[in-house]
Amino acid sequence: MSPTKKESFSAEEKAAMRARARELKAAAQGEEAIEAALAEMGPSDRALGKKIHAIVKETAPGLTPKTWYGMPAYANKEGKVVVFFRDAGKFKERYAMLGFNDSASLDDGSMWPIAYALTKLSAADEKKIRALVKKAVA
Repeated sequence: MSPTKKESFSAEEKAAMRARARELKAAAQGEEAIEAALAEMGPSDRALGKKIHAIVKETAPGLTPKTWYGMPAYANKEGKVVVFFRDAGKFKERYAMLGFNDSASLDDGSMWPIAYALTKLSAADEKKIRALVKKAVA
């Protein structure tokens, strides 16, 4: 049975469905890109990156995973990167980094941290990261 004119979708509804399909495709491609970026990391960085990835996905499911300069990153609906993970091996540093861009809502007075050095993650660290990510997307 074909839909009648009253039963068909409006132009706005069709546009919204197309936009959602693009979002889902971008997220799927982003997951693949992040998995590839993690696979290139050394074992300790990969473990940190996988944990950060899980925390961000769980805490801020509205962010779209992608890579940004080859690093795992998570963007808002406008496509701006909010949070990213940089492995220590990328620039031969002694620690990995969890960073937030200016699109993150972390403002606290006239000065606040936007990057954190990571060597390992304790339960307390994971709790703090969840709180930061939640605040970043608020």
